[in-house]
Amino acid sequence: MKDTRAAKKYKVLIIDDSAVVRKALSAIISSDPELSVMATAADPFIAADKIREEVPDVITLDVEMPRMDGITFLQKIMSQHPIPVVIISSLAGSGSETALKALELGAVEIIEKPTLGTRQFIEEAEVLICDAVKAAAQARVRPLRPVAAAPKLTADAVISKRATKAMAQTTEKVVLVGASTGGTEALRVLLRDMPPDSPGIVIVQHMPEKFTTSFAAHLDEECGITVKEAEDNDTIIRGRALIAPGNRHMLIKRSGARYYVEIKDGPLVSRHRPSVDVLFRSGAEYAGKNAVAAILTGMGDDGAKGMLEMKESGAYTIAQDEGSCVVFGMPKEAIKLGAANEVLPLKDITRKVLDRCRTRVLEKS
Repeated sequence: MKDTRAAKKYKVLIIDDSAVVRKALSAIISSDPELSVMATAADPFIAADKIREEVPDVITLDVEMPRMDGITFLQKIMSQHPIPVVIISSLAGSGSETALKALELGAVEIIEKPTLGTRQFIEEAEVLICDAVKAAAQARVRPLRPVAAAPKLTADAVISKRATKAMAQTTEKVVLVGASTGGTEALRVLLRDMPPDSPGIVIVQHMPEKFTTSFAAHLDEECGITVKEAEDNDTIIRGRALIAPGNRHMLIKRSGARYYVEIKDGPLVSRHRPSVDVLFRSGAEYAGKNAVAAILTGMGDDGAKGMLEMKESGAYTIAQDEGSCVVFGMPKEAIKLGAANEVLPLKDITRKVLDRCRTRVLEKS
């Protein structure tokens, strides 16, 4: 008997003012058996008419367009009728600021396209684009809420920096974090409640090259701790989070009581560079029971095997729960492997990390 059940295809609306880009994206998306092109639009006004006729599962959106820019359109969509959005735009110089704003407004993923050779890039990035669109289709998007004013750095933060330098040689606890799709907001939630004397933190967030610098700078403005893009040989110290630079792997190393990071090139690992698996393996090797690791929202399985290695080395490991994830991929795979000591909603992870770091101090004394 013939099976008449048809696999559900995710409907995609492509918005880009370039006919060449629309055609190239349409061909790529249509080639994936899980995706279909619902419609294309040259600007947000045309797109709005298309959405009134039929609601897509995912929107791909350019930023620079006539009549209405993509950021304004994104804000309207996320405020009125949230739909998962993948930004496909050029991110060079000030463009990174624009992309960061898009993520803050609710865009699920960012794909950087070059200013020149865009069509060739899109054709070569077929797997990347289709994976991003499918990840977005599974994302939980919520209506845009008013954002509270970002807290200013206080005197405590300034004083803690001086105290941190004195303590850098005796720092023994380190926190390792991995995230992907939805991670930009998850990291904001995780870091903004960290006290100025929090243990040193190292983070791998799947993100395009040139984007991590501005992302770290924005987090630095919002948080009581210092946040910066990691540089080779940076010391992991209290009150500071280091974010792996886009397109570079980051490992932690130890020399005596000093933990520091190594930034290096290398092949894609778990289809990513930087890779959470690479960071976590180095954590298992050099930090072991002195580490706490957290794996947050993200598509795929990067970090799952590395987290298991960390757990087996004595580290305490935490996975974000399904209900608070944008995409329950990476945490789910870690949980399936038995790599997580605990599964928690995002809002509880900061407190648990701090509790476990304090526990380590007590156990050692």
